[in-house]
Amino acid sequence: MPFYYYYDPTYSLVLIGLLLCLAASARVRSTYAKYGRVRSRSGLTGREAAERILRSAGIYDVRIEHVSGNLTDHFDPGNRVLRLSDATYQSASVAAVGVAAHECGHAIQHSRGYAPLKIRSAIVPVANFGSAIAWPLILLGLLFNSRSSYLLIQIGILAFSFAVLFQLVTLPVEFNASRRAVQILGESGMLIPDELSMTKKVLRAAALTYVAGAASAILQLLRIILLTGGRRRE
Repeated sequence: MPFYYYYDPTYSLVLIGLLLCLAASARVRSTYAKYGRVRSRSGLTGREAAERILRSAGIYDVRIEHVSGNLTDHFDPGNRVLRLSDATYQSASVAAVGVAAHECGHAIQHSRGYAPLKIRSAIVPVANFGSAIAWPLILLGLLFNSRSSYLLIQIGILAFSFAVLFQLVTLPVEFNASRRAVQILGESGMLIPDELSMTKKVLRAAALTYVAGAASAILQLLRIILLTGGRRRE
Protein backbone atom coordinates (compact mmCIF):
# COMPACT_ATOMS: atom_id res chain seq x y z
CA MET A 1 0.00 0.00 0.00
CA PRO A 2 1.41 3.46 -0.91
CA PHE A 3 3.00 5.44 1.89
CA TYR A 4 0.52 8.33 1.66
CA TYR A 5 -2.27 6.11 2.94
CA TYR A 6 -0.54 6.22 6.31
CA TYR A 7 -0.01 9.96 6.33
CA ASP A 8 -1.51 11.66 9.38
CA PRO A 9 -1.91 15.41 8.75
CA THR A 10 -2.45 16.08 12.45
CA TYR A 11 1.12 14.97 13.13
CA SER A 12 2.19 18.37 11.86
CA LEU A 13 0.88 19.77 15.15
CA VAL A 14 3.35 17.60 17.04
CA LEU A 15 6.18 18.72 14.76
CA ILE A 16 5.29 22.38 15.30
CA GLY A 17 5.35 21.85 19.07
CA LEU A 18 8.68 20.03 18.84
CA LEU A 19 10.23 22.80 16.75
CA LEU A 20 9.01 25.43 19.21
CA CYS A 21 10.59 23.54 22.11
CA LEU A 22 13.87 23.01 20.26
CA ALA A 23 14.06 26.66 19.26
CA ALA A 24 13.34 27.84 22.82
CA SER A 25 15.92 25.43 24.24
CA ALA A 26 18.57 26.61 21.77
CA ARG A 27 17.75 30.23 22.59
CA VAL A 28 18.14 29.82 26.34
CA ARG A 29 21.40 27.89 25.97
CA SER A 30 22.95 30.44 23.65
CA THR A 31 21.79 33.36 25.81
CA TYR A 32 23.11 31.73 28.98
CA ALA A 33 26.42 30.94 27.28
CA LYS A 34 26.76 34.56 26.16
CA TYR A 35 26.11 36.16 29.53
CA GLY A 36 27.70 33.30 31.41
CA ARG A 37 31.00 34.79 30.27
CA VAL A 38 30.24 38.20 31.82
CA ARG A 39 31.48 38.38 35.40
CA SER A 40 29.38 40.47 37.77
CA ARG A 41 31.06 43.42 39.46
CA SER A 42 30.01 42.12 42.87
CA GLY A 43 31.94 38.90 42.26
CA LEU A 44 29.18 36.90 43.94
CA THR A 45 28.76 33.31 42.82
CA GLY A 46 25.33 31.83 42.24
CA ARG A 47 25.52 30.09 45.61
CA GLU A 48 26.55 33.25 47.45
CA ALA A 49 23.83 35.30 45.75
CA ALA A 50 21.24 32.66 46.69
CA GLU A 51 22.40 32.68 50.31
CA ARG A 52 22.06 36.47 50.52
CA ILE A 53 18.61 36.48 48.91
CA LEU A 54 17.23 33.74 51.12
CA ARG A 55 18.57 35.35 54.29
CA SER A 56 17.23 38.78 53.34
CA ALA A 57 13.83 37.17 52.77
CA GLY A 58 13.94 35.60 56.23
CA ILE A 59 14.22 32.07 54.86
CA TYR A 60 16.61 29.97 56.94
CA ASP A 61 15.26 26.44 56.45
CA VAL A 62 16.18 26.02 52.77
CA ARG A 63 19.47 24.28 51.97
CA ILE A 64 21.52 25.19 48.93
CA GLU A 65 23.06 22.21 47.15
CA HIS A 66 25.14 21.62 44.05
CA VAL A 67 23.56 19.42 41.37
CA SER A 68 25.35 18.08 38.31
CA GLY A 69 24.36 19.07 34.80
CA ASN A 70 23.84 22.28 32.90
CA LEU A 71 20.77 24.45 33.56
CA THR A 72 19.36 21.80 35.88
CA ASP A 73 18.73 24.41 38.59
CA HIS A 74 15.51 23.96 40.55
CA PHE A 75 13.82 24.46 43.90
CA ASP A 76 12.53 21.34 45.65
CA PRO A 77 9.73 22.50 47.99
CA GLY A 78 9.15 19.03 49.42
CA ASN A 79 12.70 18.71 50.77
CA ARG A 80 13.25 22.45 51.16
CA VAL A 81 16.34 22.36 48.94
CA LEU A 82 17.52 24.83 46.30
CA ARG A 83 19.73 23.02 43.81
CA LEU A 84 22.12 24.92 41.57
CA SER A 85 23.81 23.38 38.53
CA ASP A 86 27.44 23.31 37.50
CA ALA A 87 27.01 26.48 35.45
CA THR A 88 25.45 28.38 38.34
CA TYR A 89 26.75 27.17 41.70
CA GLN A 90 30.34 28.43 41.55
CA SER A 91 30.03 30.90 38.68
CA ALA A 92 30.13 34.65 39.33
CA SER A 93 28.57 35.56 35.99
CA VAL A 94 25.51 37.76 35.63
CA ALA A 95 23.70 34.76 34.11
CA ALA A 96 24.48 32.54 37.11
CA VAL A 97 23.40 35.19 39.61
CA GLY A 98 20.16 35.70 37.69
CA VAL A 99 19.31 32.00 37.55
CA ALA A 100 20.12 31.56 41.24
CA ALA A 101 17.88 34.53 42.06
CA HIS A 102 15.09 33.03 39.95
CA GLU A 103 15.22 29.79 41.94
CA CYS A 104 15.20 31.83 45.14
CA GLY A 105 12.05 33.43 43.75
CA HIS A 106 10.42 30.00 43.89
CA ALA A 107 11.59 29.51 47.47
CA ILE A 108 10.06 32.88 48.39
CA GLN A 109 6.83 31.92 46.60
CA HIS A 110 6.68 28.76 48.68
CA SER A 111 7.41 30.65 51.88
CA ARG A 112 4.76 33.28 51.14
CA GLY A 113 2.12 30.77 50.06
CA TYR A 114 1.92 32.00 46.47
CA ALA A 115 -1.40 30.64 45.16
CA PRO A 116 -0.37 29.57 41.62
CA LEU A 117 2.55 27.61 43.08
CA LYS A 118 0.16 25.82 45.45
CA ILE A 119 -2.14 25.00 42.56
CA ARG A 120 0.73 23.70 40.46
CA SER A 121 2.01 21.51 43.29
CA ALA A 122 -1.48 20.07 43.77
CA ILE A 123 -1.81 19.31 40.05
CA VAL A 124 1.56 17.54 39.70
CA PRO A 125 0.48 13.98 40.64
CA VAL A 126 -2.74 14.22 38.62
CA ALA A 127 -0.90 15.69 35.62
CA ASN A 128 1.78 12.98 35.70
CA PHE A 129 -0.82 10.21 35.99
CA GLY A 130 -2.99 11.77 33.31
CA SER A 131 -0.09 12.13 30.90
CA ALA A 132 0.81 8.45 31.41
CA ILE A 133 -2.66 6.96 30.90
CA ALA A 134 -4.12 9.37 28.31
CA TRP A 135 -2.85 7.71 25.12
CA PRO A 136 -3.43 4.09 26.26
CA LEU A 137 -7.06 4.94 27.05
CA ILE A 138 -7.54 6.81 23.76
CA LEU A 139 -5.97 4.00 21.72
CA LEU A 140 -8.18 1.42 23.41
CA GLY A 141 -11.19 3.58 22.63
CA LEU A 142 -10.16 3.80 18.96
CA LEU A 143 -9.34 0.11 18.58
CA PHE A 144 -12.55 -1.30 19.99
CA ASN A 145 -15.94 -0.42 18.63
CA SER A 146 -18.12 -0.75 21.69
CA ARG A 147 -20.31 1.33 23.94
CA SER A 148 -17.36 1.94 26.24
CA SER A 149 -15.15 3.31 23.44
CA TYR A 150 -16.59 6.80 23.64
CA LEU A 151 -16.15 6.82 27.42
CA LEU A 152 -12.51 5.69 27.19
CA ILE A 153 -11.74 8.43 24.70
CA GLN A 154 -13.42 11.05 26.84
CA ILE A 155 -11.50 9.94 29.94
CA GLY A 156 -8.25 9.95 27.93
CA ILE A 157 -8.84 13.49 26.72
CA LEU A 158 -9.71 14.63 30.23
CA ALA A 159 -6.57 12.96 31.60
CA PHE A 160 -4.35 14.71 29.05
CA SER A 161 -6.10 18.00 29.79
CA PHE A 162 -4.63 17.93 33.30
CA ALA A 163 -1.13 17.77 31.78
CA VAL A 164 -2.00 20.81 29.66
CA LEU A 165 -3.41 22.59 32.70
CA PHE A 166 -0.13 21.98 34.55
CA GLN A 167 1.80 23.63 31.72
CA LEU A 168 -0.51 26.64 31.76
CA VAL A 169 -0.35 27.10 35.54
CA THR A 170 3.45 26.88 35.33
CA LEU A 171 3.60 30.09 33.28
CA PRO A 172 2.55 32.59 36.00
CA VAL A 173 4.72 30.72 38.51
CA GLU A 174 7.83 31.11 36.36
CA PHE A 175 7.08 34.69 35.30
CA ASN A 176 6.53 35.72 38.91
CA ALA A 177 9.77 34.06 40.05
CA SER A 178 11.70 35.99 37.40
CA ARG A 179 10.01 39.25 38.35
CA ARG A 180 10.94 38.69 41.98
CA ALA A 181 14.52 37.89 40.98
CA VAL A 182 14.95 41.06 38.93
CA GLN A 183 13.43 43.21 41.67
CA ILE A 184 15.60 41.70 44.41
CA LEU A 185 18.82 41.93 42.39
CA GLY A 186 18.11 45.55 41.51
CA GLU A 187 17.08 46.71 44.97
CA SER A 188 19.93 44.89 46.73
CA GLY A 189 22.57 46.24 44.37
CA MET A 190 23.95 42.77 43.68
CA LEU A 191 23.78 43.67 40.00
CA ILE A 192 24.23 47.13 38.50
CA PRO A 193 21.71 48.34 35.84
CA ASP A 194 23.74 47.13 32.85
CA GLU A 195 24.17 43.70 34.42
CA LEU A 196 20.49 43.59 35.34
CA SER A 197 19.61 44.16 31.71
CA MET A 198 21.71 41.14 30.74
CA THR A 199 20.08 39.02 33.43
CA LYS A 200 16.63 39.98 32.16
CA LYS A 201 17.57 38.61 28.74
CA VAL A 202 18.62 35.30 30.29
CA LEU A 203 15.40 35.01 32.28
CA ARG A 204 13.24 35.97 29.30
CA ALA A 205 14.94 33.30 27.21
CA ALA A 206 14.31 30.77 29.98
CA ALA A 207 10.66 31.82 30.14
CA LEU A 208 10.29 31.05 26.43
CA THR A 209 10.96 27.37 27.15
CA TYR A 210 7.87 27.27 29.37
CA VAL A 211 5.79 29.12 26.80
CA ALA A 212 6.93 26.64 24.14
CA GLY A 213 6.13 23.73 26.45
CA ALA A 214 2.61 25.04 27.05
CA ALA A 215 2.06 25.63 23.33
CA SER A 216 3.30 22.12 22.52
CA ALA A 217 0.94 20.59 25.08
CA ILE A 218 -2.03 22.54 23.67
CA LEU A 219 -1.16 21.42 20.13
CA GLN A 220 -1.00 17.80 21.28
CA LEU A 221 -4.40 18.12 22.94
CA LEU A 222 -5.79 19.62 19.74
CA ARG A 223 -4.36 16.69 17.78
CA ILE A 224 -6.02 14.21 20.13
CA ILE A 225 -9.37 15.95 19.72
CA LEU A 226 -9.03 15.96 15.92
CA LEU A 227 -8.00 12.30 15.79
CA THR A 228 -10.87 11.15 17.98
CA GLY A 229 -13.52 13.51 16.64
CA GLY A 230 -15.00 11.02 14.21
CA ARG A 231 -15.26 8.21 16.76
CA ARG A 232 -16.75 10.54 19.36
CA ARG A 233 -19.57 11.48 16.98
CA GLU A 234 -20.50 7.88 16.25
